[in-house]
This record gives sequence, structure tokens and C-alpha cells, in this order.
Amino acid sequence: MKVSLFSTCLVDVFEKRVGIATVELLEKLGCEVDFPAAQVCCGQPAYNSGYHEETKKAAKNMIKAFENSEVVVAPSGSCVTMFKHYPHLFESDLVWKDKAERLANKTYEITQFIVEVLGVTNVGAKLEGKATIHPSCHMTRLLGNVTAPKILLEQVEGLEVVELPKYYNCCGFGGTFAVKMNDVSGEMVDEKVDCIVESGADYLVGGDASCLMNIEGRIKRRGANVKVYHIVEILNNQAEAVVR
Repeated sequence: MKVSLFSTCLVDVFEKRVGIATVELLEKLGCEVDFPAAQVCCGQPAYNSGYHEETKKAAKNMIKAFENSEVVVAPSGSCVTMFKHYPHLFESDLVWKDKAERLANKTYEITQFIVEVLGVTNVGAKLEGKATIHPSCHMTRLLGNVTAPKILLEQVEGLEVVELPKYYNCCGFGGTFAVKMNDVSGEMVDEKVDCIVESGADYLVGGDASCLMNIEGRIKRRGANVKVYHIVEILNNQAEAVVR
């Protein structure tokens, strides 16, 4: 299967290892991966701030960038969710709405793609220790991808998956929310870190780089002994085992 990588802004700028892991993992699973160079931001920051007309410019660019792609895969439930919003953005423009729907229908978050499209649940990964999952808001509540990350992690040899207390709570990032309401955001991520520590996990795992960056920053400031990984790093055997 030929797959186009939607890398996302955060991965492209801050988390290049996640992009590399995504490509390598897809190739190991038999996919041919390309990278449409015209891709930029999906427009989510502007959209979430209410600038919908401005968002259309970014959306049109992304629609054109992936117009000839067979399948689009991204290591981000949040950014994939934004693609799913595109048809609503162009509700009054039937030409662009149709193009937006075609893009939305062929776009998948990476774990969703592996489990639901490729039909793979065990990618042959190994890692010793305990992991708990942060189910990001957009990934679960909006995209509806609840089970795929856990299914894949439970098949990682040597890894025990433990439940995160109050797993349903937001980490406080929320894009521009963390900037505009930083005091509230700080309290939210503190509560999230409390729950992670309470779980007894060695690793905090998630599928959205934005949430993980927010949580990892607080973990490091508090000196908690928990390693933070994007799920593709573990599935691609790029995570360092905890030293007991």
C-alpha cells in the first residue's frame, strides 16, 4: 500500500524522531511511504481560535498537497481530527467540500491505520517495564480512536500496560489554551502528572506530540522518574528500557 506521511508541525519542528519512527514502522509493515512537500500546518490553531476564514487558506493548501495520495497517515490524533473537520469548514462551498471529504475519508492516525486498515496488532516490538497511556482528547473524544493504541501496546513483548487514574482528564495543553489560560493549564497538567506517578508506570505513552510535550515538560520540572514516549517510538523499538 502506498501511504503519504502527514508529519504535522510539532513533529516537523520539535519531534523529528517521531516522524522517522513513523516512516520506518510503516515501511516495516510493507507500506511505500512518500512525503508531499507542499504540506504545512493543517490550520488547527487558527480554527480553534475562531478564525475560520483564515483556516480555509491552510485547509485548501493541505487538500491540494494530498489530492493525489492514496492514503494519508499521521502520528497525531489531533491533526487527523482537523482533517475530519474540513468538510464542515467548507459547508457552503460544494466544490471544496467534496475535495475535503475525499481527504478526510482517506486519512488515518497511525495506530488506527495499523490496526483497522492493515489488520496488524503485533508489530514485533520489545520493551521491559510498565507503561500507562494518556488518551488525548482529540484522539478519543473526537476521532473516536480509543482501543488501537492499547491493542498495540499490549502486544509489546516485556511491557505491562497499567491503567492511568483519571485517564479521561485533559492534560491542559489544548493548543492556544495553554497560552491563553496558562494558570488553569498548569493545574491540569499537574493533576495529570500526579496520576501518572500514582500509576507506578515507567513510561507515559501517547499518540499526540503536543500533549506529550506538555506532560513531559511538567514531569521534568517536578523530577518524576517517568520516561515519555510517542507510541511509534515504542512500536519501532526506539525507546530506551528503564534501568531498575
